Amino acid sequence: MTIDDARLARVALGWLVEPGSRALWLRVADHGPVRVLEGLLAGGREAPMRQAAGARLGDADPRRLAEAALARARRLDARLVIPEDDEWPAALETLIDICDPNATDPIDRDAAPPLCLWVRGPWRLDEALDRSVAVVGARAATAYGAQVAREIGYGLASRDWTVVSGGAYGVDGYAHRGALAGGGITVAVLACGVDLAYPASHASLFDRIAEDGLLISEWPPGAEPFRHRFLIRNRVIAAITRGTVVVEAGPRSGSLQTLRRAGELKKCRMAVPGPVTSAMSVGCHEQLRKPQEVTLVTGVPQVVEVVGAIGDDLAPVPRGPEHARDRLAPVEQRLLEALLKRKPLSSEAVAARARVPAPDAMRILPSLVMRGFARRREHGFVLAPDDAGAAA
Repeated sequence: MTIDDARLARVALGWLVEPGSRALWLRVADHGPVRVLEGLLAGGREAPMRQAAGARLGDADPRRLAEAALARARRLDARLVIPEDDEWPAALETLIDICDPNATDPIDRDAAPPLCLWVRGPWRLDEALDRSVAVVGARAATAYGAQVAREIGYGLASRDWTVVSGGAYGVDGYAHRGALAGGGITVAVLACGVDLAYPASHASLFDRIAEDGLLISEWPPGAEPFRHRFLIRNRVIAAITRGTVVVEAGPRSGSLQTLRRAGELKKCRMAVPGPVTSAMSVGCHEQLRKPQEVTLVTGVPQVVEVVGAIGDDLAPVPRGPEHARDRLAPVEQRLLEALLKRKPLSSEAVAARARVPAPDAMRILPSLVMRGFARRREHGFVLAPDDAGAAA
């Protein structure tokens, strides 16, 4: 079995059986995707899964559909990532531990790891998700919830944490936008194909995420966002992050299911309190009545304290009374503030962001590189990870 064979078989199986199937995942883990697909198409020992595949087995050739999906992904500049790839997030495999074979609700019974993930964006999955936090909440966010979600997204990104959410209206969208404004990575886990914008008004947001972050989905390009897929998707958000923060949630909010999944996976669970008169905070307040399970957080420092590593994120970085950056000329400070941490910008782009003449930017940026405030990359300049000139 080659890696291409495995890739094609996983796509075909994902088309035949809805993601999360515990029975299918166990068969693939034992026998490999190629053998399971062959058995499913031939019948025999795979009869129970033929029933799960239902009418799809008679609709079309799964292998041809898989080839078409892979070709469509290439045209979209998207890619397929499978467990056989180095960048596959190992944390996803823990999902098999929370499957309940005796559950009557199929969402609880079939919470197995994905067979594959479709990805749009420039980052490796494992690197982007290594330090990540899920920020989720109500679609009908209040002005309070929007502000908190945006500030948490911005603050986490500024501290080099990846912000993961579901790309929905309300808290999700504000968290994504906050992370983008903070110059960090944000990941949207979708319940449809990575080529579809759902909701449609988030099309420009998804384009920005695909450029500077990641769009990921278990469903192939073109897949529609059916209602049950959002609940299936939530387990992935909980699994790939170190912890989940709920900013606002009504009593039946889907974000509370993501928080429950995080608890089942023994991940950090956090909730932001709101006005006691707000219906959009009822779900958060109910969770916060369980102090042994859910931590109350009111901002980024507390979120980082919960999910951070001892000696790395728990304590604030000591700051002296003066910094080398403070001694830069005003035009140098403006150029430095216009740089991003990860995305290289040309000198012209930096000049435009800083409202500085382009010749000045071309002259000053190399000087900032020499003094350790910036780094030169193949396609431009980025902010140095630490101010090397801080002790100068």
